[in-house]
Amino acid sequence: METLREEEAGGEPVSLYQRILGDIRDRILSGEWPPGYRIPFEHELTTQYGCSRMTVNKALSQLANAGLIERRRRSGSFVRRPQLQSAILEIHDIKAEVDALGLPYRYELATRLQRKATRADLVRLDVPLPSTVLELSCRHFAGDRPFCLEDRLISLAAVPEVADESFAEMAPGPWLVSRVPWNAAEHAIRAVGADAATAAALGIAAGTACLVIERRTWSADQPVTHVRLTYAGDSHALVARFTPSQG
Repeated sequence: METLREEEAGGEPVSLYQRILGDIRDRILSGEWPPGYRIPFEHELTTQYGCSRMTVNKALSQLANAGLIERRRRSGSFVRRPQLQSAILEIHDIKAEVDALGLPYRYELATRLQRKATRADLVRLDVPLPSTVLELSCRHFAGDRPFCLEDRLISLAAVPEVADESFAEMAPGPWLVSRVPWNAAEHAIRAVGADAATAAALGIAAGTACLVIERRTWSADQPVTHVRLTYAGDSHALVARFTPSQG
């Protein structure tokens, strides 16, 4: 069996297959090789590591099975954009979603505005007029790339203390979950083409398919927040598990 002369901390020899697998995986997860990056060809890796082509092929096949790369006949192997699956009926922390991809997380607040609710807000948040709302716009990053756009309304009648929160450091989602018990939530899911502003914010081409998740939550039948989360369509998927109706 081909092995390296180097040894791991435990003293066991590291196979070349494991070394190649680990090296490529680390470069992908660190962002050094971003989505779309072409992995060196098999013959190049064979020369670099001084091993057989079978060993390289085995490592690349494992990376493809793990969803980290895409192998294209005659073109080579390319880094795939990470795709996350989350449950439709759960409220997820976006930081946890990014952590699940093995990428560093960063949050950025774009705008924060406390204002009187408009008639358009009645559709989104179901608050009466007159009411005061806090409007927030945020970006969440996975590595160096924008991962999700967040546009949110919060009712100050339901959460008066939000008026004193800057959200400069902490995203509004986990802040609300930690402070406001909710007893009901509603999801709406749709696909849209990215307009110019969305495309610029997500670093994608205008017209790219995006997944939009809109959610409203209530506490003791009082509307708390409405959030619109926008993901590039090839980076996120929703799944649901259910059982047959007892009726």
